[in-house]
Amino acid sequence: MQSGYTCHRCLRSLIGTPGANFFARHVRTTSAHTTTSKRPYTQINGKTRALTTQQRRTAATAESLNHRVTRNAPGDLKSAAPFGGEEAIKSPERVLLQSGNLFHSFSNSPSPAIRKRAAFMKSHAYCPHPDHRQTRIVTSPHDPEARKTTKSIHPPAHVNFECPDCGLPVYCSERHWMDDYEHHAEICDTLRQANEDDHDLHSGRFFPEFEYPGPQIEEILPNMTNWDTYLYTREYNAINEDRSMRQATRLLTYPMTIASVIHELSPYNIRSGGRLTTEGLKSLSALRYSLHPPRSGSGLGIEGLRPTPPAVRIFILGARAESSLPRQVWVQLEYLFHRCPLHLIFIGPESMTNRDDEFPLPERTATNPFGGIVEDRISNYMKITTFVEYYHTMHKANYFQPFDPYFDCFVLFHPGLGHPASVHEWEETLPQLLETKVPIISTGYTDWDMQRDKKWVEEKMAGEVDLLMEAGENRFRSLRWDLNDLDPGDISAGNWGVWAFRGKRYETTMRDGVISL
Repeated sequence: MQSGYTCHRCLRSLIGTPGANFFARHVRTTSAHTTTSKRPYTQINGKTRALTTQQRRTAATAESLNHRVTRNAPGDLKSAAPFGGEEAIKSPERVLLQSGNLFHSFSNSPSPAIRKRAAFMKSHAYCPHPDHRQTRIVTSPHDPEARKTTKSIHPPAHVNFECPDCGLPVYCSERHWMDDYEHHAEICDTLRQANEDDHDLHSGRFFPEFEYPGPQIEEILPNMTNWDTYLYTREYNAINEDRSMRQATRLLTYPMTIASVIHELSPYNIRSGGRLTTEGLKSLSALRYSLHPPRSGSGLGIEGLRPTPPAVRIFILGARAESSLPRQVWVQLEYLFHRCPLHLIFIGPESMTNRDDEFPLPERTATNPFGGIVEDRISNYMKITTFVEYYHTMHKANYFQPFDPYFDCFVLFHPGLGHPASVHEWEETLPQLLETKVPIISTGYTDWDMQRDKKWVEEKMAGEVDLLMEAGENRFRSLRWDLNDLDPGDISAGNWGVWAFRGKRYETTMRDGVISL
């Protein structure tokens, strides 16, 4: 619910109720029907400027994306460490860090949220030195635990020493850090970059990269070759610093990954090196026919009445932090498809994590059996529905049937299909997805993670899968590196790779008067 659509009496009632503080912080101060509240300020080029509500919330969401629970860390879950999202909103008197003063060790950080994060790392992460015994089963050759052997004599020890070059707790002692420095130097610069990016989100500066453009006329076509051409042709604010670019792409990678595959101007094609397969061209052509309808001559008068096609449904399964992205980020997806309504459906047990104050879960009733939360005022052509439920449960109830390849698409962001910690959650869901015969787009944190998912799907459903797009690096991946708080040496990029598949379709032919497959 947004305050712009709430009357003054209801707004006062909501603010006065327990647990409504989150809603009160997001009241639009520019509305004539809302009260004016104090807003945090920051300095830009010596001038004081107020942070808008959207920018504060976007910065908080960007911070939460870096510490959200994920199921793709080697052998364990990625950390759900405390983060400074709400602190960034609550505290108007934060320490302002200048662009040249962003490097601080996590334990001595000016931000209390990062200091808490350092304490979490020191109490949960283990030293990667090969002298220690393994703490988990190794599932990837890139896992630092793979360097440890059965001959290791020292028991596992938590990290306690912070590298002076990257500022992160990475080893149990200075001796182990010095002894293993050659291995640590391979990722030290990347860890330092992630450190400075985290402090940048807590710096209190104004974030022009989190201001998004509005609708664009159809005659101006976006160039989706890469991030630079897209941001330029969509008329975003100029981003002249690499750090600002990393912060911006960390959020936009989710809608743009979807758009880069299903849009008619997609950079992926059937030509050599374009990664799109023949079956992929067939499936995506059907979907693009609905996403880019021809002009029908409709208008506001009686003469302009025309049949309206249904909305294109995009099912995002296993949704986690992407379901809590600021809605202005998801609206950027709608602006790429003129005259086509979109319906985003987030499904997953973690789709509403840490959002109870914003949207309390509704009671499950006969008319809403799965407690769906509907946001139908996002824009004129977009609606978002969130279900805190497993997809296979809803599929058995025929809740979304029938499926249509012209109007439906599935998206899996970092699903961990082949990861030992989450494979059991997809064993029942995967056959149901293939039954629908609609495109399924999947991403991965790393090339190894993506190839492991692809291998599991091909082995699990051998002969029943059509590959729509070959696995490879995503042109609209996040340019920012994220840390795993349970293993600081494990770094990844959001939506690094992307590939697509579909349930196998059989064509019938006539031969000697007999139908054959």
